[in-house]
Amino acid sequence: MTESRGSLADVFGRQTIVKMGIGFAIAIVLLAILATAIGWRAALAELRSADPVYVALGCLSTALGLMAWGKAWQVVLRVGDIDAPYRKLVVTYFAATFANYVTPLGQAGGEPFIAYVLSRDTEADYEQSLASVVTADLLNLLPFFNFAAVGTAYLVLSSGFGGNGTADGLAVALGAMAVGVPGIVWAGWHWRDAVESLVLAVVKPLTNVTNRVTVDGARERIERFYESVERIASEPRQLLVALAFSYVGWLLFALPMWFAVEAVGAPVGLLMVLFIVPASTIAGLVPTPGGLAAVEGALIGLLVSLTATTNGMAAAVATLYRLESYVFALVLGGIAAFWVTYRT
Repeated sequence: MTESRGSLADVFGRQTIVKMGIGFAIAIVLLAILATAIGWRAALAELRSADPVYVALGCLSTALGLMAWGKAWQVVLRVGDIDAPYRKLVVTYFAATFANYVTPLGQAGGEPFIAYVLSRDTEADYEQSLASVVTADLLNLLPFFNFAAVGTAYLVLSSGFGGNGTADGLAVALGAMAVGVPGIVWAGWHWRDAVESLVLAVVKPLTNVTNRVTVDGARERIERFYESVERIASEPRQLLVALAFSYVGWLLFALPMWFAVEAVGAPVGLLMVLFIVPASTIAGLVPTPGGLAAVEGALIGLLVSLTATTNGMAAAVATLYRLESYVFALVLGGIAAFWVTYRT
């Protein structure tokens, strides 16, 4: 008797795959417009002179950063009674990263899908997986905001802040996220009964059109989710260990930008990179896969407006950084995604 194997179409669904294709097509058009606007010949000339050693180091840093985040994920999962070997879990994490990077708006709300991948690949149920993934993502936000704060402080002290529309707007957005996200998390935890009532109010009409959703089933899932979060929160020492890996992951995530800068000899310091990387990440919250085109545009705008970098050099840096941090992660994650769907 042969065993049926899963496929990416089974995991994503045909409609999602179509949306991915449309998202990539739109992103390619936008990238072509961006390349024309900044002058692709000048960028190409800079890319030809780029040092491949730094590019390779940037790719290595991306891989190590994802592995560090995968380790943080394992620590959180273990606290939530999900014990999976790291060599297996890190592949799942790479596959989940692939899912985030190819799905439009994946970075804005990919946790449910990642939890689905995790629940398929481990013995955890969906609610345990979702609670662990959300907790790990929240831990990752702390180093994100900390690095952004260091970069913003450097920007202010170096007189690069104020009067610059692009940088000012992104800095304000970072500040709003630093206040708003913890506020939303606190409200969701403090008023959990209200959250449950709101979700059930949305679910109830669905029970009239399908028998796959029930109010009691939804209530049980919500309660199991909060119980899993409480279990994780009861182990602060382990969460600190996970947070340490999160900090390492974020540093390794920022380094490819610095390696891209060094590859073409752009006049951009490391502290400036600590502002540019988190700021450009905000641009990833657009409806294209992995923020494609929007992140590149934000990077070029920030580099040109905040440093003595020409359009061509800024475009070359942005291209190399995205090759190191996005395309390379996409390739690794794609291989992992095929492997995960095969073994499940």
